[in-house]
Amino acid sequence: MIGKVSGRLDHRAADHVLIETSGGVGYLVYCSDRTLVSMPGPGGFVSLYTDLLVREDLLQLIGFMTLAEREWYRLLVSVQGVGARAALAILGALGTDGLARALSLGDSAAFRAAPGIGPKIAQRLVLELKAKAPAIMAMGAEGARASMTGEVIEAQPAAAPSPASAAPARSAAARSAVARTAVAQADALSALGNLGYGPGEAAAAVTEAIGADPELDTAGLIRAALRLLAPKG
Repeated sequence: MIGKVSGRLDHRAADHVLIETSGGVGYLVYCSDRTLVSMPGPGGFVSLYTDLLVREDLLQLIGFMTLAEREWYRLLVSVQGVGARAALAILGALGTDGLARALSLGDSAAFRAAPGIGPKIAQRLVLELKAKAPAIMAMGAEGARASMTGEVIEAQPAAAPSPASAAPARSAAARSAVARTAVAQADALSALGNLGYGPGEAAAAVTEAIGADPELDTAGLIRAALRLLAPKG
């Protein structure tokens, strides 16, 4: 499968580009309006992550400037009635940040800004994808943390603690819970920052959310914070 295409921008049309690679092969790649606008003029260097659309009579490459945009696209086309063209229209109208915000807040009206998206499809998008949005929003923060630490943590089966070791085990469990909460808070703050919220308001919302429910994971914390940040009235 072709996962990325890099080369010289040979031609740009209304909904696609032609990229000539170093081997002399030209790839036709379809993109959202936002992706097209962000590209250089003909002759400039372009690098796009891609997803392959396969139909009985069609093989079509879809291009994205970032991996996050590609993941949002894949999530959108998982909804019945939303094809590649509709998904690209949504990404073009809302962008990844606007899409994340609309799903997290349950704002179906925001999707109707995309050409061809009516109220029924907009409502279906929110109902089916609202719970999945925070997981994709948190992916960037998770990846950044993994690349910084370089750690791979594997779960190991725990032996039953003896009475003498019960207290230290509880202490270790408490420390682990605190660490998980800190990681969830950091990831939530990163996701909210990516959505355009200021550090102060994001931190206040996250603190209030975690105070109301200390057991929230990253996805739940993002949802709770966004509800607190949503305009009232």
